Order: sequence, then structure tokens, then C-alpha cells
Amino acid sequence: MKLLYSLFSRRAFLNSLIGGWLAALGAAFISPLLKYIVPPTREPDQVSVPLAEVQDLAAGSVQGFAWGNKPGLLKKAEDGSFIAFVGVCTHLDCNVSFVAEKRRFYCACHEGWYDENGINVAGPPPAPLRRLAVSVEGDALIVKKQG
Repeated sequence: MKLLYSLFSRRAFLNSLIGGWLAALGAAFISPLLKYIVPPTREPDQVSVPLAEVQDLAAGSVQGFAWGNKPGLLKKAEDGSFIAFVGVCTHLDCNVSFVAEKRRFYCACHEGWYDENGINVAGPPPAPLRRLAVSVEGDALIVKKQG
């Protein structure tokens, strides 16, 4: 069936379809270049975590917090102190989670394992999890970069 009046011709439709496809392809090539040229947001020097949120954690348990645009992991040690890590795998920057049954950190991207102290024990991660310094100041935990 032929329409007497249409919004645009067959040629205009195909041209817009091909143009949209080329624009999407160009954006897919340009976006990684822009991410390389313009650096992402910088990592913070320190982060404050309210002590009320983490003081009731059981020994050996882990709670997440925001470390800039990356996840942070705060673990309560057996003696009641806190240990903090950047929750990103040292292999390919995938997010790391804590498996409580095994008492280990796990990276699901390539099955990397870290022990409860952040030391790499299995899989492809080449280095331990990056550790952060934790101090208690008033009613807050201050998490800072180490070194």
C-alpha cells in the first residue's frame, strides 16, 4: 500500500538511520579517548564515617563506605579496631566484596581472592588490596590515605 502523504521519504529515513548509526559508532570511539585525556575525579585525602554507623558491627564483619567514586570496605578486627581498604581489585579495578563464610574478599571479574587482611591469595590479582589508615576522632572514624 502506497501512502499519499508521509512525513519523510524512504531515502530520508535510510539517511537518518545510517546517520544515527554512525553517530553512535563515533561516540563509542570518542568516549574512551575523552576519559583518557580528561582525568576522572581525584581520590579524596580523607573521608569521615560516623562512628554510630559502625560501632555495633560484629567482630570480623565488613561494611562498605564511599571512598570518592570507588567503594571502600571497613572491617572490624577481633580486638575492636577498624581496618579499611579500597574495595577495588588490583588486577583490573573490579569491585571487591566480602564473603563472610570464607572470611575472604572476592573479586568476581576473574575470581580473585584476598584474605581477611587484604593480601592476595588466589587468582590473577598481582598485589594486595590498598589499605587505608583509620583513626577515631570524636564521634567519627577518619579514613585517610596511607603514606
